[in-house]
Amino acid sequence: MNIRAALCLALLLALSGCAKFRSWSPEYHTVRNGETVFSIAQRYDVAVNDIQRWNDLDNNTLIYAGQNLRLRSPAPGVQSVQSVESVQSAEIFIEPPPVWQWPVRGTIAGSFGSSVGTRSGVRISAATGGQVLAAASGEIVYADDGLPHYGLLLIIKHSDSWLTAYGFNTRLLVREGDKVTIGQPVAIIGGDSRGPALLHFEIRRVGQPVDPVRYLPKR
Repeated sequence: MNIRAALCLALLLALSGCAKFRSWSPEYHTVRNGETVFSIAQRYDVAVNDIQRWNDLDNNTLIYAGQNLRLRSPAPGVQSVQSVESVQSAEIFIEPPPVWQWPVRGTIAGSFGSSVGTRSGVRISAATGGQVLAAASGEIVYADDGLPHYGLLLIIKHSDSWLTAYGFNTRLLVREGDKVTIGQPVAIIGGDSRGPALLHFEIRRVGQPVDPVRYLPKR
């Protein structure tokens, strides 16, 4: 399965203004393979910037097949991300997480949610040129540089419910379609060109980012 088209590459285009919802427009849309925020906005006649705002997305945020996107403004006091998670929990069977290991040996340089860059993952500082390891066994479903802010990016599918993403790599050691095992070297660590070598690391639960530190083994 190739999910490249499901990434938010089309977010470089933006629609202005607020579009009126059609009477048949649902409250949520479940992302399918090959869809982007732009294509979903066109389908339901909704402004891209509205979908971004209601779902706490920005131009560099990945979307995945199976993720639920809000298509209407949430009621006052309702947080969009929490609403999406509650819908997913109610409607989608979530498989147990795999056994995880740390993808690199290093320290947390940016904790989950502490900045715009870590809204979907963590930044781990490590030695330049070190190996990035698969955090769990799975299949490489993306290996490319389609999102400049992530550099060379890898995405590993561990099950229908769990994905991991590895950004800021300088070299990839695997290709799309490869099967990998936990602890297998998959890339060479790089950086974001603004400081020491960093790995951007995400764990996604049914498409939604979760704090990786909650799932990784304690050191």
